[in-house]
Amino acid sequence: MIYLQLFFSFLQVGMFSFGGGYAAMPLIQGQVVTAHKWLSMSEFTDLITISQMTPGPIAVNSATFVGIKIAGIPGALVATFGCILPSCIIVTVIAKLYLKYRNMAMLQGVLNSLRPAVVAMIASAGISILITAFWGNAAAIALAGTKWSLVVIFVVCIVLLRKIKMNPIWVMVLAGVMKVGISFIGG
Repeated sequence: MIYLQLFFSFLQVGMFSFGGGYAAMPLIQGQVVTAHKWLSMSEFTDLITISQMTPGPIAVNSATFVGIKIAGIPGALVATFGCILPSCIIVTVIAKLYLKYRNMAMLQGVLNSLRPAVVAMIASAGISILITAFWGNAAAIALAGTKWSLVVIFVVCIVLLRKIKMNPIWVMVLAGVMKVGISFIGG
């Protein structure tokens, strides 16, 4: 039964996560945190972090991680297969159709109309993760409960990425070093 739940949960993620991994995060959160309660919000945030640090798409890495946590190696295989199956089918069909109709104005209009929805999904996931990082699982956002060391690390990382155009890998390494340093001084 758990294998079917894993398969169908990640099949839904795979079918409806248009726009890539970041757009899939709210769908994954809906399945693993809200619907099935396989992970807490804090564990989900850790899942996204781990999925970002490992090679491969976020959705596939998430499916593998959740599958292993819930049902071991067979669960990982079932969840991962459920996640990639729709993509394999859809991409094959779309590639054939796109090659045939790529100059059609209506197709370009449909593709352009999907962009705002994808941006909204990415923003929603990002805000959820930010709230969890800065305030934990608190129901209310309060100035007194803010983890200011993480806010400072976040701001430094944004500046390094946007203004200085630093390599994201080095920014991640630096963020880890900053957090370890802050932990040693009691933050």
